[in-house]
Amino acid sequence: MGKKEKRETSQNEVSAENGGSEARKKHRKKKKKNREKVKEQENDTVSLATEVPTITIALPGSIIDNAQSLELATRLAGQVARAATIFRIDEVVVFDSKSPSEDASTEIMENDSGENEGGAAFLMRILMYLETPQYLRKSLFPKHNSLRFVGLLPPLDAPHHLRKHEWGSYREGITLEKREQGSVGTLVDVGLSKNVMINQVIEPGRRVTVEMGTNRNLEAGPRKIVPSSRPREEGMYWGYKVRYAPNISSVFKNCPYQGGYDHRIGTSEHGLVINSSELTLPSFRHLLIAFGGLAGLEECVEEDENLKGKNVRDIFDSYLNTCPHQGSRTIRTEEAIFISLQYFQEPINRVTQKYEQLSY
Repeated sequence: MGKKEKRETSQNEVSAENGGSEARKKHRKKKKKNREKVKEQENDTVSLATEVPTITIALPGSIIDNAQSLELATRLAGQVARAATIFRIDEVVVFDSKSPSEDASTEIMENDSGENEGGAAFLMRILMYLETPQYLRKSLFPKHNSLRFVGLLPPLDAPHHLRKHEWGSYREGITLEKREQGSVGTLVDVGLSKNVMINQVIEPGRRVTVEMGTNRNLEAGPRKIVPSSRPREEGMYWGYKVRYAPNISSVFKNCPYQGGYDHRIGTSEHGLVINSSELTLPSFRHLLIAFGGLAGLEECVEEDENLKGKNVRDIFDSYLNTCPHQGSRTIRTEEAIFISLQYFQEPINRVTQKYEQLSY
């Protein structure tokens, strides 16, 4: 074999070796990519298993403006609160038809007298009052004109509205100013015969969720404060949160959940007609169901400057008629909430059962 042939053979071997090296690199890269994909899917599965799906309803505060008296307005708000509790709603968003530059959620509740209080503020106040356990209301809600007729409303009787003789794993409480001498914790009124001690120093007048455990000796302690979401993670319904939105676009934009609402449903007599048993919802984490006022969601979208040029169907994933062939020309919003939440019961249950199976 000549020198030239030897050189060619040597170059071919190097080329083959480099080619093999490149192939191995590609194989390793592909393997790594597949591992990462599997890991991502596993993380998604774990997240689905641990994160309990939430349900939010959104409705306009203007529905209160149609009530002919304070008593009727109070009863209307009471119906919304009852519907939210019966169907285990996690969040109620009350929206206006305004377009201010920022969300005035704190300012809207500052009218102490209640005179000329707007529909959104009134509705929010009643909803929050009714969601609060009875033994905390006096401390958390000062006298207010809007609360004059709340005594006429039926109680929500939610699981966290525990009576004095009832024991629960968790109780809602309010932190007190008075502390026991030499203690490093805070006394909390949880609606029992004695206040309990928690292991943190917290400013007075704050609502907290206390883990009570199984030890019924109230002097044993100190007990622990937990996030208000903890009972919910253990399968208990623990009431709803109330949020204000200045317009319908803010309902989506200021969503408190990470990633926002991953499935949005609008309800309207102009929506698509599907039987509840045939409706399939995606595996949502945070579901939003929106209701319109007197003129429907169409008007709410038209009045929102942030949604100029958009059709109502553009901002919702589903736009449904939950009560076709209605006998009355109009269905009031408080009626639509009951009808629609019953309509969505079966499709929602099918989704939540998937999460329950993943968690086992």
